[in-house]
Amino acid sequence: MSDDLTGKTYSFDVCVQCKTICCQDANPPLTRKRQKIISDYLQEQKRSAENVFVHAEYSHPTSDSQGYCVFFNKTTGKCSIHQVKPETCKAGPITFDINLRTRKLEFFLKKAEICAYAQIVYENSAQFKEHLEAAKTEIRRLVSELEADALKAILKIEEPQTFKIGEEDLSAGVWEKLGST
Repeated sequence: MSDDLTGKTYSFDVCVQCKTICCQDANPPLTRKRQKIISDYLQEQKRSAENVFVHAEYSHPTSDSQGYCVFFNKTTGKCSIHQVKPETCKAGPITFDINLRTRKLEFFLKKAEICAYAQIVYENSAQFKEHLEAAKTEIRRLVSELEADALKAILKIEEPQTFKIGEEDLSAGVWEKLGST
């Protein structure tokens, strides 16, 4: 593993050694726009985009029999669509919820016991600030582009091993989309 805790490969170095892989049983939400981006990317790579998405309460990548994301390469430990991966994958280990009572978009960080990288990034304030801003951008995009029913389904998913690290006002467009539930 690299001694450089801020290097571009450091997060991969930590994540590849992890025993609680984020790419297993995660089902990151996909907007229609993200699905098109991924499909186009796969086509450019001369790979099939057939049967790579599940369309249930919300759309997400297909999983194999062990629950691994169809885009996770078990040999390399890398995402095969890293350049165009889903917003929540880019935001990881930061996740979100929407507080309908306060009309706030809330941001959460996974606890160290489920994400070694979360602890490392949290302990480096400059790295954490940079990652948090990038994660917020991705999460805002996701929340604004998801269809209402998909967003409502995602908000039902519990993520108990996280702690709140911030919040911001929910955009009027997202609030309207949720129909002031």
